[in-house]
Amino acid sequence: MAISEQIKAQFVEFITLQAFDDQYIDCQEEKRILEVGLKNGISVEESLALIQEVALQRGWVLEREADDRAKYLLEKAAANDGKVDKKEFEDAVALFEKVSKGKLPQPEIKKRLKQIMVENGFKAKEGGLFGSKWYSAI
Repeated sequence: MAISEQIKAQFVEFITLQAFDDQYIDCQEEKRILEVGLKNGISVEESLALIQEVALQRGWVLEREADDRAKYLLEKAAANDGKVDKKEFEDAVALFEKVSKGKLPQPEIKKRLKQIMVENGFKAKEGGLFGSKWYSAI
């Protein structure tokens, strides 16, 4: 079902309002936007496409995209030996920080990436004779 141009324009303005203050759309804001879209007869797929389009046009950050990119990097790191070492984890943190344009503090990013590792069953390589407990410290 095609949506009217007026509804689409109002929805784009609503998206703009949600990210107006910080140019960052976190998962809660994205969910709220999707709910408003559904109430206005816009499908989830159409709403997601509009969110991405507006974010791309304005250079805004979507938290979900930063999560997805970091998760991909962690998957690649765990693929070779089944574990993520400290350098690989720090690389994922740096990527997330870059993609999110520094909108989240580094401790929050590390907690988020640790949660991604837990949810996906990725193990951390830490300890050893001279190793640190970098993962446990997060």
